[in-house]
Amino acid sequence: MKTVTTRAELAREVASARAAGRRIGFVPTMGYLHEGHLALCDDVAHVADFIVMSIFVNPLQFGPTEDFAQYPRDLEKDSMLAAGRGVDVLYAPDVAEMYAAGETRVFVTADALESRLCGAFRPGHFRGVLTVVAKLFNMVAPDVAVFGQKDLQQYVLLQRMVRDLDFPIDMRIAPIVREADGLAMSSRNVYLSTSERADAPVIYRSLMAAGEVFRAGGASSDQVLAAARQALALTPSINLQYLNLIDVDTLTDVDQPAAGNALAFAGYLGRTRLIDNVIL
Repeated sequence: MKTVTTRAELAREVASARAAGRRIGFVPTMGYLHEGHLALCDDVAHVADFIVMSIFVNPLQFGPTEDFAQYPRDLEKDSMLAAGRGVDVLYAPDVAEMYAAGETRVFVTADALESRLCGAFRPGHFRGVLTVVAKLFNMVAPDVAVFGQKDLQQYVLLQRMVRDLDFPIDMRIAPIVREADGLAMSSRNVYLSTSERADAPVIYRSLMAAGEVFRAGGASSDQVLAAARQALALTPSINLQYLNLIDVDTLTDVDQPAAGNALAFAGYLGRTRLIDNVIL
């Protein structure tokens, strides 16, 4: 694996691979890698034979009171993990390289789609995500890119960006990778205290309880959501932000649940914001 830090170095590596007839797969991350990130490498390896991973903690997607400065970073460990999972090029630029012109004045936005769910609580977040991924797509020019289902809203917005702006990229979504007790893997899980970590699996249990109500048949959206809320209520340390049953294409609430809808959760344990979802 080669590690590069400039867009010029990245361009040379990708051009060489493309000249050799290799199909370029891309895994964008913010680093502090865990099995969820590495599973994305496994997924893209099925459809590409040259894998580029980026590691960049993007300041544009953090609000003024969020954890940009404290976000966990460990490039040395990340490099070892990425190399062990078949990554060919690790692109690890700094902020000056990604935003070489200084203050960003042109952004990619998604209108009402980015103001729902997480966007309602993190204004500007998805504008930052869409903008940085558009830049990375232009730098890497991948044939295929893979993202994780845990960040479902992010994937929906990026998929729409690719479609509406005619990026010639095949988009893939990979299943959530979970700890043995069901907690969705996340770099931010490291923030959890011992007691918070013990409480965290209730999130997945609540989503599964709602799924069981749906599978039993005949339930309304309110009944499905009530099952999840009842399970969450058993753990008062959970500070719920939202629990919605949504159409995954429009991110809007549904009145009557159907297979393929998503049950989406966001909330806090202590100071740590966690998200999760299941597809009915």
